[in-house]
Amino acid sequence: MRKEWVVISIVSLAVMVTSCGKKEEAVIEKRATIEGVKIETINLSPVQEDYEAVGTVRSKTTSVLSSKTVGNILSVHVREGDRVRMGQLLIEIDDRDARAQVQKAQAGLREVQDAQEEIDQNIRAAESAREAAEAGRSLAAATFKRYSNLLEQKSVSQQEFDEVQAKLKVAEAEVDRAGRMLQALMAKKNQALAKVEQVKADITSAQVYMGYSRILSPINGIVTSKQAEVGLLAAPGVPLLTLEDNSSYRLEVSVEDSMLKKIRLDTPVRISIDALGPQEFSSRVTEIVPASDPGSRSSTVKIDLFDGKGGSIGQTGLRSGLFGKARFPVGQKQVLKVPQKAILQSGQLVGVLIVDSSNILHLRLIKTGKQYSDQFEVLSGLNDGDRIVVEGIEKVKEGDRVQ
Repeated sequence: MRKEWVVISIVSLAVMVTSCGKKEEAVIEKRATIEGVKIETINLSPVQEDYEAVGTVRSKTTSVLSSKTVGNILSVHVREGDRVRMGQLLIEIDDRDARAQVQKAQAGLREVQDAQEEIDQNIRAAESAREAAEAGRSLAAATFKRYSNLLEQKSVSQQEFDEVQAKLKVAEAEVDRAGRMLQALMAKKNQALAKVEQVKADITSAQVYMGYSRILSPINGIVTSKQAEVGLLAAPGVPLLTLEDNSSYRLEVSVEDSMLKKIRLDTPVRISIDALGPQEFSSRVTEIVPASDPGSRSSTVKIDLFDGKGGSIGQTGLRSGLFGKARFPVGQKQVLKVPQKAILQSGQLVGVLIVDSSNILHLRLIKTGKQYSDQFEVLSGLNDGDRIVVEGIEKVKEGDRVQ
């Protein structure tokens, strides 16, 4: 590009003012024809029309850590910017109350276990008593049978028979009593077993509660925010640390509702992150939030920032909060394009040298738009079919005749 074209334009304007009618034609006839200049005719051509949306880089996984118990913070093992791994100890909270609950539950377990052992001893005694009662009943039944035969033979008196019959009834009652006693002890044993399970559950619950005093990292990532300080009182729901997974980021952009119908899942998109420089990256739409913001009349579209090789785009430079742009292909349009090397620029003014029907060069101011590779879109200043100088522009100036 040349910056001298403004001066050339002023000189040409002076020539035009001093020239008129046939005199101008005479001047034109005397002009030398400059060779070695390449001229092209510009025509409307189809280009991909893009819709650009802006947004913010965010981590796919963000964890805000808080305590599940109340207690003073004893130690904090990380700072903002530290990388952490899953399961790493981050914060320790005073756990004396939880430890006392564990000890209380363990004492209750020992008490229940002792009671269970006593019940087992009573059960063994009851089983022995039932066996003795059953043996006595067998003996009484055999004796009753013999005395029944003897009574029929008139060998024993009725009183002796009645005494044997009474002993049989007593033996049967004793067996029944021993059985009921054993059943009662077995019921107590079942209750003791249930109590043991309950106390064990209490111990587990107390141990879990005590574990809340040690806050571990749930993910591999980086510490982005820290509110926890030694001595502060931690309580449920009060944020202490914020972690984010720094291995997978996505760009969340706002898309106007009117353009959302042209964007679908897996739609290809070009991404640029200002902090990473002018380079663009290819990606695809991975999520479209179904709800629309009534204030901005737009919806959020999420795009994973992956490089196709198992890593994130610009992995070493990405972080939450960066500004990014996404360009979505939404169709085609017809535009005029001129090569970048054909453009003359001075400050904010942009122009090209056009060739008229007499092969005379004229400076034409234009307004450029998007860049397509080494060409710029022309928004105004040129028409379909105009001829412009694209090579050898350093050899000519406005008013020259070219071949």
